[in-house]
Amino acid sequence: METAHVFAIGILLAWLAGIRAYLTVFGVGVAGLMGWLELPPALQVAQSPWVLGTSGALAVAEFFADKIPGVDSAWDLLQTLLRIPAGAFLAAAALSPDGHLGAGMLATGAGVALTSHALKAGTRGLINGSPEPVSNWMASISEDALVVGALTLAFSHPWLALGATVAVSLCLALLAWWLCRAMLRGMARLRGAFTSPRPGRP
Repeated sequence: METAHVFAIGILLAWLAGIRAYLTVFGVGVAGLMGWLELPPALQVAQSPWVLGTSGALAVAEFFADKIPGVDSAWDLLQTLLRIPAGAFLAAAALSPDGHLGAGMLATGAGVALTSHALKAGTRGLINGSPEPVSNWMASISEDALVVGALTLAFSHPWLALGATVAVSLCLALLAWWLCRAMLRGMARLRGAFTSPRPGRP
């Protein structure tokens, strides 16, 4: 595999870790265990039974926690301590031919994971300002589908997967911003309707 493709895979895994760290690790481990791809030495730990079991159980817990408004934001806050180191490790491990993790790729992976994590957490914070739960569910399910889809494409079309993942993440953020603006405008109109003087009253 070309170096550019391996680099794209590393960046993609770091970005996905900032959104769903447990699901990303679990997906990489399953792919290696099933023989769908040959993992680099540093990533082979992901296919161990202990890592697969732990990441799989936590991925299920995250799936449900991420669907509850308010709980999802608290979960995101707690996961800051894990998603960024996980992104750093996945990026560096993907580019390591001998198991040695390079400092430059660790820093790059950490920065990428921090960016996607901040985008996800900020988007969810905006959506949680909406009084209805539908947008929260839609965003969460979209993130689940995004991670699974990107992992499916990661090793065959890494640049396509990376571009699509970043584009969808940005679209979700823009959608959350639009919903927040629409909700604030609606609240302002309601407030104006209640506070404006009525005809015939002083």
